[in-house]
Amino acid sequence: MSEQKDTILITGSSGRIGYPLAKRLAESFNVVGFDRRAPSHPPPSAECLYVDLTLDESLRRGLEAIRELHGNRIASVIHLAAYYDFSGASSPLYDEVTVRGTERLLRMLQDFEVEQFIFSSTDLVHAPSVSGQRINEDSPLQPKWAYPESKVKTEQVIHAERGNIPTVILRIAGVYNDLCDSIPLAQQIQRFYEHDITAYLFPGEVTAGRQAFVHNEDVLDAIMLAVARRKELPPEVTLLIGESESPGYDELQRIFGRLIHNAEWKTHSIPKLFAKGGAWAQEKLPLGRPPFIKPWMIDLATDNFELDITRAHTVLGWEPKRSLRDTLPKMIPSLKADPLAWYRENDIKPPLWLRELASPVDQTKEIEPHELMRLGKEVQHTIAMPKPKGMKMEKHDMSKTNDSNATIIPKPKAKPKAKAKPKPAKPAKGSGHAKA
Repeated sequence: MSEQKDTILITGSSGRIGYPLAKRLAESFNVVGFDRRAPSHPPPSAECLYVDLTLDESLRRGLEAIRELHGNRIASVIHLAAYYDFSGASSPLYDEVTVRGTERLLRMLQDFEVEQFIFSSTDLVHAPSVSGQRINEDSPLQPKWAYPESKVKTEQVIHAERGNIPTVILRIAGVYNDLCDSIPLAQQIQRFYEHDITAYLFPGEVTAGRQAFVHNEDVLDAIMLAVARRKELPPEVTLLIGESESPGYDELQRIFGRLIHNAEWKTHSIPKLFAKGGAWAQEKLPLGRPPFIKPWMIDLATDNFELDITRAHTVLGWEPKRSLRDTLPKMIPSLKADPLAWYRENDIKPPLWLRELASPVDQTKEIEPHELMRLGKEVQHTIAMPKPKGMKMEKHDMSKTNDSNATIIPKPKAKPKAKAKPKPAKPAKGSGHAKA
């Protein structure tokens, strides 16, 4: 007789971390996923339920379903659901979903035997460091905008409401994968691809400051190790999860210049006050799509985040196996292979010339996680193929301009796509709640 599998609950199970994590864990556990929407292709062997973390009744029904299906014991609750956006505004959803949703979940879990509660926080809860000085888990906290502020408040809620449930707080760096799927990196790549004027400018010293990053697969490894070692860990532990070495902005600029345009890239420093004025003007002008760079971001441009991941290595035996520098050359082929799909996947509105190449159905089609995995494999296969001798990188016509007078590259040929039925508009990415 086979041994009965333990149960794991994942909130935000249709997300970029939750979806592949559920697939991995399903090999050894009964996996139940809570999410604000049901994925069209649920993770194999995972039971996915509509649950709204902002509603008592919805959450109660979800937990009762777990009790009826798998009993009263949960090996690990992996809490990924949260709200975020890059507007910088203090949305009430940060409190309703991230803070109060977590509080509601922990209180209702007191009626279960829970071996572990894992919460995905962010390294941005910390104050930036001086160049060359690393941040560890005991470094000062100084969240500078609404998203990390909500994570600090939620960490405090976890400490107060966990009861006897052991907790692991993972302060995760900026997550990316082989297709990019990182908002700041994707926006930087987009500016290069379209020859946007902001690709040539930086507010402050170009070599100052850097952000920490971590590959999605390395995040999954860290969570898997935390689950495997749940009975050995302290009752409360906080761990930084990220790469100890990440390229700064200037190095990223040079890398993208070579990868996208086969050119040495020169980035010009401008005063922050001038940059704020330009960002404000872009918000007010009718440019056809809202700009990503907001005035509030200018002050954060030179913040420095270099991580000390010693504790994660000591406690979990974890260290990243991948690096952003090694992954960047894999991101650009996916952009060049299918620009519209890449823009859609990274939640960027394509420029007019790119939208004109696609049908309305193609423009509204939503990419599901399983499709991303397939696209990633296709890109990896393309990268691995030997290039014909004498093949040169494409050169771009710098003379053409778009409606905002920013120079763009010629229209690439669109990859033929199979027609699909229109789907509803995509909900706000990362807002881990749904109607029950």
